[in-house]
Amino acid sequence: MTADAKIRSRVSVMSAPVFESIPATTAPALDQATVAIVTTAGLKAAGDVELWSQSDASYTVIPRATRDVQLGHFSPNFDRSGFAADVNVVYPIDRLEEMAADGTIGAVSDVHLSFMGAQPDATLSTTMLDTGPAAAKVLLDAGVDVVLLTPI
Repeated sequence: MTADAKIRSRVSVMSAPVFESIPATTAPALDQATVAIVTTAGLKAAGDVELWSQSDASYTVIPRATRDVQLGHFSPNFDRSGFAADVNVVYPIDRLEEMAADGTIGAVSDVHLSFMGAQPDATLSTTMLDTGPAAAKVLLDAGVDVVLLTPI
């Protein structure tokens, strides 16, 4: 069995939490919205010595001015060639800056977030109930209206 098939067989039986209510909000029009990136590529600022580990449900705040990021994704199935060719594949900060410059979006957030993808089931509830809401508060406090999710 291939590595991909093994992983697919494991995650296909994972359950997800069920919430009694779904909070909703209405975002402003994109040309008025502040947009942030949330990625699961496990990005850190280049030179950050703290590496990601499996079952790490934390997140990293990436300041808007940061362009030199390193990929810390540990999944053996993750193809790193796109990231090596252009960081915008997983962290499209340059595209957001272009969209803000041409008026497609209102503004680029001063902060962006990176989680480590490929999490085992044990960390799902931690992310959903602890670090996810904490990360949402970071974004709300930064005035973010819309999130561009780059799931890796």
